[in-house]
Amino acid sequence: MYDLVSRKIYAGKYECMKVTIKRIMQIILAQQDRRALRYFCVRFLRSLFRQDPRRNVVDPVGDVTRFIQTYNDLYGQDHPVFYQGSYSQALNDAKSELRFLLVYLHGDNHQDTPDFCRNTLGNNDVIDFINSSMLFWSCNTNSPEGYRVSRALRENTYPFLALIVLRQNKMTVVARIEGPIEPVELTRRLERLMSENETSLVAARADREERSFNQTLRAQQDEAYLESLKADQEKARKRQEEQEEVRQIEQQKEEEELERLRLIQEKEDRKEVLKTEIPAEPDSTDPDTVKIVLKLPHGARVERRFLKSQSLKDLYHFAFCHEDCPDDFHIVTNFPRRTLPCEPKDGEPEPPTFAEAGLGKNEMLFVQDNEA
Repeated sequence: MYDLVSRKIYAGKYECMKVTIKRIMQIILAQQDRRALRYFCVRFLRSLFRQDPRRNVVDPVGDVTRFIQTYNDLYGQDHPVFYQGSYSQALNDAKSELRFLLVYLHGDNHQDTPDFCRNTLGNNDVIDFINSSMLFWSCNTNSPEGYRVSRALRENTYPFLALIVLRQNKMTVVARIEGPIEPVELTRRLERLMSENETSLVAARADREERSFNQTLRAQQDEAYLESLKADQEKARKRQEEQEEVRQIEQQKEEEELERLRLIQEKEDRKEVLKTEIPAEPDSTDPDTVKIVLKLPHGARVERRFLKSQSLKDLYHFAFCHEDCPDDFHIVTNFPRRTLPCEPKDGEPEPPTFAEAGLGKNEMLFVQDNEA
């Protein structure tokens, strides 16, 4: 007697529970059994405060998988394809795929359950229709996952089917089918319900396509903008590189010009110093005088007297200080043609004297430009 009441309490059948309790109490009172009445009341009150273990959903996917296995063992595999996942996953997939979701809550102890499973869900026309038109999710209401969905959908009797579809961006129950139903009638009702609610899916598809189009268009515009920005940045980079190259060339030219002017100034300063170091020109009557005629590269002639005892470096310095003389040069004799070692160099011996070089009283010498 107590087990009957407890089972109905756990199943959530409060109205039926009241009737049952009333009937039991009438029987006990009729039998004048006060001790039995007291025992029953204590057990009943305890059951009210005892937590239903089905409220703790620990493994929703496992609950569904075990139900499918048990269903196949009892009724065979001729049935619509069960969604193998939790109720939440089925809702999410139906929403993302814009499909109808048919939910079947399986009541083990209901008298109409076996016939519904074998003859309605096992009907080939029903199987083909459900498989081609919607997702199909089911679970046993005695399991935590099935019990949780049962409380959410608030079924009244079994077999219980609920058709769910996306409406106003929310998965909504649009129909409940409760109690025994023949295959033809089930297919007809589902077709009618789908036809009545197809507009919401059409609107959702149109809205999703519009959002997808806008996103694609925005992505294309962003890509085009980024490409344009990249091209502009590349142009700016090349322009900057060209400007930097021009600046470096100009800077190099400026530095080269400054260096040229510095060398010219250095050369002029050196000439001024060398002019003071060249011994004075001897008198033409001095017996040790050597008269030199220098022919410069551009045809100009320069005459200068030196003493035979002077070093040829004085001749080199004299030529170097002339404004028409090249910066890099050497001096050669006419005949026999030879180069005079007159340029002084650091770390080398002093150039020979005019006498040591074998130059006579009058000599014609030629200045040769080394860079010509």
